Amino acid sequence: MSIRKLRHDEIVRTPLDRIAEKARQPLIVLVDNVRSLYNVGSIFRTCDGALVEKLYLCGYTPFPPRKEISKTALTATESVPWEHVNDITEVLLRLRSEAWTIAALEHTTESVSCFEITRDRFPLAVIVGNEIAGISDAVLPLCDFAIEIPMLGVKQSLNVAVATGIICYECLRILEY
Repeated sequence: MSIRKLRHDEIVRTPLDRIAEKARQPLIVLVDNVRSLYNVGSIFRTCDGALVEKLYLCGYTPFPPRKEISKTALTATESVPWEHVNDITEVLLRLRSEAWTIAALEHTTESVSCFEITRDRFPLAVIVGNEIAGISDAVLPLCDFAIEIPMLGVKQSLNVAVATGIICYECLRILEY
């Protein structure tokens, strides 16, 4: 067997004008008080790839149009349904009333491994927090549970955009994409 890298024109992509026709995953990502525009752009790109239902940019998280976001998002700011909200609490209360399970991606005394999430937790809204402080203490009580990514080395956290990618694609695996 000979493996060959696909040419750009051989890769099957959904055209931007047809993306609204695709069924989205029962997954929402909420980005709370993340500072880096490049992280936000990368999260947009991940949310496009995983076909998440919606992306919420909360608090002081920067939002499009910004050239720094566009640089890493490429055109994902156009293909991902998104909204900026000042207060994440309002969104979380609405999602709860709509029967979404809310999870914090955070190390807590009760965190479960991302590899232990089960299908019955969906539809799932995952909150990712600030690059330094994580998810605020005020937001944690609004969550149904906390998820952590196992860290086996010296460091105990990943870049927020990388962690978002891991969680989104682990959710796709759980949903048996």
